Amino acid sequence: MKQYKISLCMVMGIITVFLLVCLSYKLNNPSDEVKETSMSNTLIDKLGNSSSKPAEASQMKLTTSGLVSTESTSIMKHLHPTTKPGIMFVQTSGELNPSPLTMCSVESAARLNPDKPVYFFMTAFNDDISKYQEPEYKGIPLLSSFKNVIILPLNPKELFNSTPLAGWYEKIDPSKETFWFHVLADGCRLALLWKYGGIYLDTDVISIKPLQFENFLCEESNNRANNAALGFNCSHSFIESCLSDFVEDYNGADWGHQGPKLMTRILKKWCGTDNLNDFLNKKYKGILYLSSNWFYPVPYTDWQRLFEEGTWNENSEEIRNEFTKTRGVHIWNFLSGRHRAHIKGSRSIIEYLFSEFCPRTYEELI
Repeated sequence: MKQYKISLCMVMGIITVFLLVCLSYKLNNPSDEVKETSMSNTLIDKLGNSSSKPAEASQMKLTTSGLVSTESTSIMKHLHPTTKPGIMFVQTSGELNPSPLTMCSVESAARLNPDKPVYFFMTAFNDDISKYQEPEYKGIPLLSSFKNVIILPLNPKELFNSTPLAGWYEKIDPSKETFWFHVLADGCRLALLWKYGGIYLDTDVISIKPLQFENFLCEESNNRANNAALGFNCSHSFIESCLSDFVEDYNGADWGHQGPKLMTRILKKWCGTDNLNDFLNKKYKGILYLSSNWFYPVPYTDWQRLFEEGTWNENSEEIRNEFTKTRGVHIWNFLSGRHRAHIKGSRSIIEYLFSEFCPRTYEELI
């Protein structure tokens, strides 16, 4: 009997040790599901995205009106241009409260393209979205509530690495540049398209129709291209030529020399002509050259028309018909930004665009 009690104690001890070892292994080696969730959360944190989103952000689907409803979509917050090309915006100033126009541009792109990630690069953003909460910050919390909007820090030095712009950026003195933020944005869009591919839009382009991925640029005016809306595959030879010209023919004192004028120079060389009008709405050597009504339906010489009061009412089809072939409306912020516009209640074209295509911005920030 005594021997039996000793053996029973030994068995119980062995079982106890075995259970403790199993418990220790479980704690130190979580299941694949837990591992995957942990890795995903870590990557989300690195990209500066909050782990919890408002109810509106969790599920989105494009409706016939171009707005967002609460149904499922596959867009995930851990996406990055290196993993999935998307629509890209850049803010090169140190502003952390984006203007209502910038907000509208990003929101409208996100709503109309729920199947595409929308990347918003900001030089002042420090990669930790939890630090930018209301009431001090309005724009970042609002934009991050959209599931397919991903806010990322913009580091020009890192972005320009391994491109022709690297040496230029090391030597340039921003304090001596007349249009520094604009020139920097001109360089950033080229580097982003070269490295990642996708669609680039200026932060004053309000989307009014979905966009498709293809190699394109758009006419601004007669025989002149613009760079506010561009679409290219990564490592495209056209963008490579633009990057080289940016450095070799640099002139920061000439407004647009690194932007629309650069696009025009390279496109003329690409097409072998001085008359770009012959290529409008045609694809040549893999690049589609769109007519101005696609993104510049209102020319910069007539930008005030966007803000004229009393030109739109809710039952009017005139504006809708005018923009039938338009994908995005460029607001010409370099000119219109100096104008203190009254938007809400003005019954202007700009109010129509805000209320129809970026309703959250319109309701909360206007």
